[in-house]
Amino acid sequence: MQLTINGEKKEVSAATLAGLLVELDYRGDWLATARNGEIVPRDLRSECRLDEGDRIEILSPMQGG
Repeated sequence: MQLTINGEKKEVSAATLAGLLVELDYRGDWLATARNGEIVPRDLRSECRLDEGDRIEILSPMQGG
């Protein structure tokens, strides 16, 4: 299905938000996620079903100095 992830359209096979993070190789407990503008807490990601055309935001801290 096609989703918009952080502003870019991508074709993915994951059915849940937790599966999407694995598919896109996001790791760590410090990620923040939202589906169609609604924050999805970490413990609800595996229950968060994705639908065609969803807008997903994945935020992670950046390192640098």
